[in-house]
Parts: sequence; structure tokens; C-alpha cells
Amino acid sequence: MANLISWLRIPFLASSGLAALGSGLLYWKQNEIIYPRNLPLGARTEEGVPRPDRFGISDYEDVRFPTPDGETLSAFFIRPSNKRIAKKLTILMFHGNAGNIGHRVPIAKVLEEHIGCNVFMLEYRGYGLSTGTPDEDGINIDAQTALDYIRHQEETRNDKIIVYGESIGGACAIRLVANNQDAGDMLGLVLLNTFTSIRKLIPSAFPPAKYIAFMCHQYWNSEEVLPEITKVPILFMSGLRDEIVPPSHMKELYASCRTTKKIWRDFPNGTHNETLAQPYFFDYIVHFVRELFGGQSMEARI
Repeated sequence: MANLISWLRIPFLASSGLAALGSGLLYWKQNEIIYPRNLPLGARTEEGVPRPDRFGISDYEDVRFPTPDGETLSAFFIRPSNKRIAKKLTILMFHGNAGNIGHRVPIAKVLEEHIGCNVFMLEYRGYGLSTGTPDEDGINIDAQTALDYIRHQEETRNDKIIVYGESIGGACAIRLVANNQDAGDMLGLVLLNTFTSIRKLIPSAFPPAKYIAFMCHQYWNSEEVLPEITKVPILFMSGLRDEIVPPSHMKELYASCRTTKKIWRDFPNGTHNETLAQPYFFDYIVHFVRELFGGQSMEARI
């Protein structure tokens, strides 16, 4: 677990340092601030995207696929290493606002080993080896394109899908599930340390800019979208020492949730970086999936 944290700390430390930037930059350079895709240094180079085989994963594909608006997205498709517990399930994974999918491979490794699922790790436009420039509309297109890709591949077309989103990836996941909940393949949604909206996050994440938050044109209004989800179970996972996204944001999202099944798990010592290193973090996810999948075999406690 310590090795996992060492890989995840780099991109999130880059995110937390953004609070020092001035108010004027929020308006003129807000996309650079909200989507620091070049951090850490080299994050958009071949050498700066760690591949799954670096973490002992051999059964995976390095995928490229086009979006409807002309970008080319990168992704890792990781298959379950434990074939004994393999099942028709794919976790679609959306990462936070810095770094790239390579920094999150250790998370995918734990999930595929203990759940027996595929993990599809999407790289947003402008991040890692994907083309383009990120913004809210574009990332939402990327998310839908990734879901459509999974649905149309022979290997995964009949899979149930769980969407996992951390921080800004949680906002992306909420929108995607809200738009696709009637299709019948959305099994569940896992949210980690996400926020109600960017504008409401600014006073804590970018204190110098709190008086001009109204100028922010990247909305990510999860507090408005989440109540639209009524058919997909949701697992809320909140670090109570999160220094970037105040835990009150997750509590507000949970309170507004109107879906058929919602579960709250909090971690008293969980920061924005290290909630997933807290005791029982992955056990809670495994238990959530087991319940949704009808008690099928999975690995014991992590």
C-alpha cells in the first residue's frame, strides 16, 4: 500500500499547490488551473505515463480510439489476473484533475485482483497521450465515448459496468451515469472525494479567487445532476481530513441522492491524497460490488 501512495501523491500534490495562484488567473487561465494536465513534469510524454506492466500486470491493452469531435483518446484496458473469480464486469475509471492514468494503475491492480473484473482506465483529452485540450464539455464527450467503446467491443459488450470517479472524475462519473442509467448495464457508481460544483469549491481550493467564483465557466454542477440518478446504487467514500475538497461537499451530495440504494463510508484520517490508503477502503468497494453482483466469489479481505 505504501508503494501505491507514493505513485498517487505526485499528481495530487500538484493539485493542492494551485490554491496559491491569483484571482486574475482564475478567469484568464482557469482551464490551466482546473486541468493541470502537465503536472507532474513529463506527464504528457511516453516516458511519463507508467504502463501496467511496470506494476506486474501482463494481461492488458494500450488502447486508442476516436471521439465524435475528432480527438484521439488513450486508455488502458486491464483484464482480471485471477481467472478463477473473473466475471462479466468492467469498472470504468475516471481519475482526478492532475497526472495521468499511469499514476492510478496501482488502484486498478487492487480492483482487478480482488474483484475479478476488467478495468478500463480512460485518459481525458489533453491528458497523458490523448490529444486535444480539456474542458467540461469535452471531458463529458470523452466519458460517453469510452462507455460506448466498452459497449461495442465483443469482449465487453455484455458486461455490467461500475463507474468509479475520484475528485473531478467523480463529477464526470455522475453526469455519465445520470445520462445512461436507463440502458440497463449500469450496475453501480463509486464516488471518492468529489465536490458539489467547481464554483462552490473555489473558496476552499482557490481562496484568493473566492470573490470572483461567479466568473468560472467550468461548472461541474454535481449537486444538480446527482439527484437525477434514481436507478443506480451509489457508494460515497469521503476522507474527513480532505484538504482540497471539504468533506461537507460529499455530505451534501449524499443528502441530495435519491437513488434506490446509497451507502456512506467515511475515513477519519483520510486526506485527499490518501483516503484510499485507509483501512477497509478497498474492502468497502469489494463488498459493494459483491452485493450488486449477487454474492459471487471474490477475494477475501484486502
